[in-house]
Amino acid sequence: MSGPDISVVICVYTEDRWEDILAAVSSVRAQSYPARETLLVVDHNAALLDRLAKEYKEVADVRVLANEGPRGLSAGRNTGIAASYGEVIAFLDDDAVAERDWLRHFAAGYADPKVMAVGGRTLPIWASGRRPAWFPAEFDWVVGCTYKGLPEGRVRVRNVLGGNASFRRTAFDAAGGFATGIGRDGDKRPLGCEETELCIRLTRARPDAVLLIDDRAVIHHRVPEAREHFGYFRTRAYAEGLSKALVARSVGADKGLESERRYATRVLPAGVVRGLRDAVLARPGGAGRAGAIVAGVLTAAGGYVVGSVRTRKGDATFQVAPIEGGPR
Repeated sequence: MSGPDISVVICVYTEDRWEDILAAVSSVRAQSYPARETLLVVDHNAALLDRLAKEYKEVADVRVLANEGPRGLSAGRNTGIAASYGEVIAFLDDDAVAERDWLRHFAAGYADPKVMAVGGRTLPIWASGRRPAWFPAEFDWVVGCTYKGLPEGRVRVRNVLGGNASFRRTAFDAAGGFATGIGRDGDKRPLGCEETELCIRLTRARPDAVLLIDDRAVIHHRVPEAREHFGYFRTRAYAEGLSKALVARSVGADKGLESERRYATRVLPAGVVRGLRDAVLARPGGAGRAGAIVAGVLTAAGGYVVGSVRTRKGDATFQVAPIEGGPR
């Protein structure tokens, strides 16, 4: 099929994920719709940068780069965007593998010139081999995966999810890059929402822009054992609240929390009811799932309140910069 050239950016930061990184790159190189290039952007880790440069020195379609901005995922992505050649830039997590037709489904979405972003579906690979009985599917975003409540099929959305997403290059020309200070910074507190903020900013800059999720564009995301526990669940939910406060500051609470209101008032109550029903029917984990949903909502709300106070005080800052340099 004909379609846009696609560059794939994979941001990496630790040698602990060495095998995962190699698997991610291999999955891109095996696509039925070939990527123009794969860019590995290393986040301020000289040893990993050198090791990857040696690993791929004879591989023409893989480039290894150092993050040219401040430490963190957003600046790494911006470095990859600036250095890439494709008409479309796709992002894949460093601990995920893409199914063979991942890029093919992305490319198909761009047949409509109004489409500025296409995301996909992310499925968890649990370290224990199965979903913990207490872990509600409505909260799979905690482990970077598609969660219950998102629309199915190929549908228009407010924002795509950053670990499995693609954007036209012109989207960054219109809206600038990912905001630094919102998303993750290595192994520090697991913040997020940088892609949400970017997508809302993009649709403000380009009101005619269409953003899609195509759930046929599938990746499989590894969930380490440490993230299968309630302690991480609670930490991630709190960090999400902090991040949402920054997003609301940037783009306003109306847009910044538009999808979250539906999620909190429709999806989550239904999840609690299902959990309680399963508990009554003596099905494993029902009460735990209902309790986790309630705890997750309260923890995220607490993070949002704290984050809102910090933003009003000026203690939390972020910055949106244009994408500079690189090929055009």
